Amino acid sequence: MSAASVPSREPTSTESTPKIAPLKPGDVVVILGAGNMGSGIGQAAAQAGFQVRIRDLSEKDLERGRAAIISTLDGAIQRGKSTPAKKADVLSRIAFTTDLMEAVAGARLVIEAVFEEERVKRPLFEEVVRHAPADCIVATNTSSLSVSKLFEGLPGPSRYGGLHFFYPAAINKLVEVVAAPHSSPETLEALTRFSYALRKVPIRVEDRAGFCVNRFFVPFLNESVRLLDEGVANLTTIEATANELLGTSLGPFQLMNVTGVTIAYHSMGSLHAAFGEFYAPSKLLASQHEKKGKWDLKGGGELQTAKKEAVRRRLLGAILGITTRLVEEGVASAEDTDRGATIGLRWARGPFALLNAEGPAKALELVKEVHAHWKEAFPVSKELQRLGHEGAPVWPLAQIRVRKEGALGWVLLDRPEVMNALNSRLLEELEQKVLATSNDPEVRVLLLSGSSNVFAAGADIAEMASKSLGEGREFTMLGQRVTRTIETLPKPVIAVVEGYALGGGLELALSCDFILAADGTTMGLPEVTLGIHPGFGGTQRMVRLVGRARTKMMVESGMRIRADEAERWGLVARTFPPEKLHEEARSLAKTIAAQAPIAVRLVREVTDLGAETDLPTALRLEAESASITFSTEDQKEGMRAFQEKRPPKFRGR
Repeated sequence: MSAASVPSREPTSTESTPKIAPLKPGDVVVILGAGNMGSGIGQAAAQAGFQVRIRDLSEKDLERGRAAIISTLDGAIQRGKSTPAKKADVLSRIAFTTDLMEAVAGARLVIEAVFEEERVKRPLFEEVVRHAPADCIVATNTSSLSVSKLFEGLPGPSRYGGLHFFYPAAINKLVEVVAAPHSSPETLEALTRFSYALRKVPIRVEDRAGFCVNRFFVPFLNESVRLLDEGVANLTTIEATANELLGTSLGPFQLMNVTGVTIAYHSMGSLHAAFGEFYAPSKLLASQHEKKGKWDLKGGGELQTAKKEAVRRRLLGAILGITTRLVEEGVASAEDTDRGATIGLRWARGPFALLNAEGPAKALELVKEVHAHWKEAFPVSKELQRLGHEGAPVWPLAQIRVRKEGALGWVLLDRPEVMNALNSRLLEELEQKVLATSNDPEVRVLLLSGSSNVFAAGADIAEMASKSLGEGREFTMLGQRVTRTIETLPKPVIAVVEGYALGGGLELALSCDFILAADGTTMGLPEVTLGIHPGFGGTQRMVRLVGRARTKMMVESGMRIRADEAERWGLVARTFPPEKLHEEARSLAKTIAAQAPIAVRLVREVTDLGAETDLPTALRLEAESASITFSTEDQKEGMRAFQEKRPPKFRGR
């Protein structure tokens, strides 16, 4: 199908936009292209329970993709990570075809993973949109092309986006979720949740050249070559310095030998076209590309210790200059930029963690050294200048995100790379954020959730392992303080739990008014398996919900239970299918937010107080509390509205 046969137009306000629903295991996911990336993505989707169809042009291409998947699955069996039964289960969910119409029939998501050329991808999308269902999300797995340009003018612009998987797709955990200009929030959320379902860690990025990770990673390779070309240091010294700086085992030249010098050269060309002269491929990189050769690692020379500092300053200045700018431009957040480096590139620390290790003032000095040579071709972030000149200790990095939706305030645990493990910093930030959100006069109900498909898998063992008796007590008291803060907030707090709520994660959830959980969520207090026991109030809050016997059985054995059993016990208020959890939680929270705020606050208080005393005392508390409501404006409004047969307008007075 030719480009001329698809009308080019901008979406209008009257255009019919199909509803994009969340993806769930069992849905049909189509992969276009059976090469290394396509077969890897298909395998990951099948392992997550999706029905996968892989389409390519010939049976030979499909057979190559099938063989790649089988080889990877066999490797997992040999390493003891899988079994023949699991291999058979995964393969049973993958179908191979050369027929595009057959592939996309009934599909919920189509992911294109063909050659990285617009002239190949664009006609394919034009054909896909003719045959795929109107509510099917269509995504491109591109690392360098403009997502916006690939989909420009195609009908239904709200359902398009980018999913940049990192090689090898079946193993690497990072996915960049790329927003095109007209991608709907529902589409981007569906792509993000799909990535989590594949046990990936997605980061949201805007559609700019290089997206987030390649924007700084490829120039890091190029700057390494420049250092060699300029004679600042020899290859061996640059390799060693880069490995020490980033905590990696493969230096820039060895990496290019593995991934391809040509790929680095062409990627720099794309960045050069978008951002100017600093991103131009170095002369030596261009020469190496022309020769189609690899770097001579063995002939890299003796280590030049005296030159390592000059190399470190240049590389770090380039990395920090680029990443602070891309965050300032809104391409990605600082937190996601660090995840891109640590998860996708396997650096020991991300750029902003490196920046904070130096301090903003020192980091600004390093960036200015690079800027001094390139001038306006290497602009300095205004925020870095501000922090550096003010003597700020760090560039702030958040582990808690807050999102407002009218009267609802979502407080999200945001360490998806470690399943939201609770460390001291997260707990302190959580306390600050829940208090600030509760103090917002527009917010009537808080929802505590994970930013990913995991609530919290427990406290951070890496932090706890080395704690002394005194430090352990301090950490425990911090957890108790935070859970008590949540429990005593003047506004309702709903725990929205999925994936795992273990140890400190479950203790956090127990401090909320009640728990809504996704089917299949695993819950427990398994601290005894680590030689400790719950300390954030878990035993005391659980015993009040499920009784002594069940509490002791769970805590003493370290056993875990599923959400459906937790609901039968009374630990969980209600369970929902994972794809419905947030929608149902939002609906219930809106219902609560619409009620009289004073009455809601008082009923929370009297319920909690009454549960801890004898019945006659509790009844007296209830009577006193109920009588207070008759002195409120909300009581007058509620009863007047009832008589007038209209919805009440409560003001919390």
